[in-house]
Amino acid sequence: MRCPYCGSADTQVKDSRPAEDNSCIRRRRVCPVCGGRFTTFERVQLRELIVIKKSGRRAPFDRDKLMRSLEVALRKRPVDPERVEQMVNGVVRQLESFGDPDVHSSQIGELVIEGLRSLDPVAYVRFASVYRDFREAKDFNTLIDELVSAETEAPERESAQDASPEPARTGKAPERA
Repeated sequence: MRCPYCGSADTQVKDSRPAEDNSCIRRRRVCPVCGGRFTTFERVQLRELIVIKKSGRRAPFDRDKLMRSLEVALRKRPVDPERVEQMVNGVVRQLESFGDPDVHSSQIGELVIEGLRSLDPVAYVRFASVYRDFREAKDFNTLIDELVSAETEAPERESAQDASPEPARTGKAPERA
């Protein structure tokens, strides 16, 4: 690993441990040339993903770019960074599980929107407004109306499940040990 301070190609690992949700290894490194200390993260990558942009241009998938866009949507929101990391890991795993290394940017956007919808409704609206290119206030109203109706339907479904009858009994006595 190259030292970010002096560019030396020879650095030493001083400490390694699992980080976050055990999805990566955190390594603390030191440069013997300049004495600089820095941290690196090592993640499993199942395949090299290529993003196909709306323009047709192809670019390598950049996990850090995804994190930065989420940080913008989540700015000043009370969301635990660990939950954001878990969401990003889930999005990346889903992309890798598609089987095709070529992924359309629209697929990534939809996965992120679904993740944000359950993570934070304000960040969901922020991200969706940019991703779906909102032009007028009514675009926001439509999205918020969908969000509110989905939130009111969820408790109704849960209460309907709670009120469902118990499974039919077989009439047999329980077995004794």
